[in-house]
Amino acid sequence: MKQIILIFALLVTTVTFAQNKNAKASIEVDGVCGMCKERIEKAAIRTKGVKSAVWNVDTHELKLIYDERKTDLKTISKKIAEVGHDTKEIKATDEAYKSVHPCCKYRDKDVVDDHKGEKKSTSEQH
Repeated sequence: MKQIILIFALLVTTVTFAQNKNAKASIEVDGVCGMCKERIEKAAIRTKGVKSAVWNVDTHELKLIYDERKTDLKTISKKIAEVGHDTKEIKATDEAYKSVHPCCKYRDKDVVDDHKGEKKSTSEQH
């Protein structure tokens, strides 16, 4: 009986420590400008368990530090999609996408082309 209790205790301890409270990950998020950056980072940070979120305008990479015990990448992606930005895993609804500022319409080729020249200066400011 003591062996069973010891094995059970070891399993519970292993499962508890398997989840990282400072997990690092990156996900691709669509956007085109500094306003997108602010919206994406805010949505991620407001997700319970996210400690750091930094989105790069040029690469579309969102670097995250989060507590795996409180959230996961799918939940973070959902929160970002709710504010109108697509991730590889979850697409924003048309309603959410329509809520973003007209200059942030990353699905519109003309808007994306308009931002090409300013990307470097925008990313250097943030």
